[in-house]
Amino acid sequence: MIIVKTPQEIDKMRISCHMVAEILQELREKVVPGITTCELDHIAEQACLKRKAKPAFKGYGGFPCSICASPNHTVVHGFATKQPLVEGDIISIDFGVLYNGFYGDSAVTLPVGDVNREKTRLMEVTKASLDAGIEKVAPGASLSDVSAAVQTVVEAAGYSVVREFVGHGIGRSLHEDPQIPNYGKPGFGPKLKKGMVLAIEPMVNAGTQHVRVLDDGWTAVTQDGRPSAHFEHTVAVTETGYEILTRV
Repeated sequence: MIIVKTPQEIDKMRISCHMVAEILQELREKVVPGITTCELDHIAEQACLKRKAKPAFKGYGGFPCSICASPNHTVVHGFATKQPLVEGDIISIDFGVLYNGFYGDSAVTLPVGDVNREKTRLMEVTKASLDAGIEKVAPGASLSDVSAAVQTVVEAAGYSVVREFVGHGIGRSLHEDPQIPNYGKPGFGPKLKKGMVLAIEPMVNAGTQHVRVLDDGWTAVTQDGRPSAHFEHTVAVTETGYEILTRV
């Protein structure tokens, strides 16, 4: 069941989502060669405590960290570690908070120092695919219009859409209906309505679409070892289009 939020509930989600955007901006400024993802995780958790918010991911299904930290060929759900990031890495940071009963969720992929053209273009295309998907959000649009727009941008660039992981509705629960694949034909699925809130999150691989999950049961990596990128925004359907709630 897709839960349509009231204007008052959207107001509360704006606060949660703004916190996510602020904290991700703090992390963005800390991503430099030599920092560890454990340090980034600590920064994120302390930023939550300062705002009297709860990290959305820590403890969720047993997940041990406040951020999902996924470098290079790690697609999603990577654990924070004490391994320093090095010049030329990219790092995907997925982060959410729970505040006043509502969740916010967003993700970015960031360069660590100077990165090569392959990784730079992968990040650019993944971000562009998210933007294209968001542009399809409007009352009366089909959910798969969003999915198809993401896929079109990704595949036109010669990259692959990850199919094992999808976007989702969000609100009082971190994951609500509907699921939002990043591929598909337009014109299918539920019609979007004012008050729906969607976490749209393309995960894009430079090579094959196929992934495998490591023995920890969480960390997903590309099967071919080539890099992956991930961007996400929480987006509300408005009367005339959309509002990106996790924009700084």
